[in-house]
Amino acid sequence: MEEKRQIVEKYFDMVYRLALSQTKNRETAEDVVQETFLRFLKTDRSFESDEHIKAWLIRVAINCSHSIFSSSWHKKTVPMTELKEEIPFETEEKGDVYYAVLELAPKYRAVIHLFYYEDMSIEEISKALKINQSTVKSQLSRGRKILRERLKGGYDFV
Repeated sequence: MEEKRQIVEKYFDMVYRLALSQTKNRETAEDVVQETFLRFLKTDRSFESDEHIKAWLIRVAINCSHSIFSSSWHKKTVPMTELKEEIPFETEEKGDVYYAVLELAPKYRAVIHLFYYEDMSIEEISKALKINQSTVKSQLSRGRKILRERLKGGYDFV
């Protein structure tokens, strides 16, 4: 049980940031985090490595987030303008980019968040989301293009 507690502590922030990027609502993100770690604590699954645990947690968090999108509750989320006061950023530009990412469709939001905010490689994202690497690359490309248009070229996405 101590090992599972350490894993929860290690990945809590990552799962929370991912859930927040997917749900756009602090309270809902907290629910996703709670459900994700509850499932982790209940599972009897044996994990091969830390990367396997991380990928499993990402997949469960995204699945929990998606189940929220299909619920009637999703229609009652907090507007993005209210979220801006809750998340501090070093610069206004970083905040602008983050909120533009939150406005992306979920499939683009997930890969952009994992690539830029969680520093995951395309291969790691592919494994975590169980999609082809070429799909990850195209979603990153399309997400960047949308961000470029929305931010009017003020930021450079590599």
